[in-house]
Amino acid sequence: MRAYLKLTKASIGIFVLVTGLAGYAVSRSVSEPLNYFDIIIFLTGLYLVSSGSFVLNQAQEWRLDEKMQRTSLRPVPVGEISPWQAYLIGILFCISGLFALYLLEPIAAGLALFTVVLYNGIYTLYCKKKWAFGAVPGAIPGAMPVVIGYSVNSSTLLAPDCIYLFLVMFLWQMPHFWALAVRYKEDYIRGGLPVLPTKIGVKRTLYHVGLYTFAYAGVGMAAPVFINTHIFYVLIIVPLALKVVWEFFRYFRSENSNSWLPFFLWVNLSMLAFICVPALDKWFFHLMISTLIS
Repeated sequence: MRAYLKLTKASIGIFVLVTGLAGYAVSRSVSEPLNYFDIIIFLTGLYLVSSGSFVLNQAQEWRLDEKMQRTSLRPVPVGEISPWQAYLIGILFCISGLFALYLLEPIAAGLALFTVVLYNGIYTLYCKKKWAFGAVPGAIPGAMPVVIGYSVNSSTLLAPDCIYLFLVMFLWQMPHFWALAVRYKEDYIRGGLPVLPTKIGVKRTLYHVGLYTFAYAGVGMAAPVFINTHIFYVLIIVPLALKVVWEFFRYFRSENSNSWLPFFLWVNLSMLAFICVPALDKWFFHLMISTLIS
């Protein structure tokens, strides 16, 4: 079971499902009753596609993983599962997940297929290995689960609320990944990956982290421009956006090697809030109005 959880990156998978469900909830009309069977099909399909993509990634990069201390204990490098077994599992998971999503909504299946091709193809095979800013195009597939969830109930993917959800997920990934890259700089040197800290140094990397952090927090603060917000926006998103910016300045000024962790944790927590609060605002406000009317 432990090998399976590592192979499918279960902890990341939870983020994928939560953000996908948030996208689903934001695009769902409050006037329509929830179809719990559809939700189960959606979550199952999204889980299988995302897990399959992660498994394929480990099959693709097992030689790289064994060079890096942080990834050397993954199931393929340690021999718990062969690369070809991982390829087989990944392909079967992806096909099964795409089929489930197609039964629910073909657009969602098409977006999921696009995500797998972009992540396991363009990003893994080229951008990650050739470009110090590879995290930027790599953030596109990372931001797609929330769009896939949104597409189940709406084909209008350029709607302001969908754009907001995508921007939050997209911009969040640069502070998230580059903070990790700074922390594990030596690991990336051993792996030969051209991440920002190994190419331009830690201090200059932090300027880029700051740039994306400000943009990310700014989008969160600007949520009312994109989406209907109510009390939870004021109580949760605004304080968290300010907290993330504050933690970045602490991280930027600190000489402590562990100062990255509070910033990293607050960025991740705020992402979940920025994504989930619009759904909570929408459905809580609807329930509150319905209760008052009745």
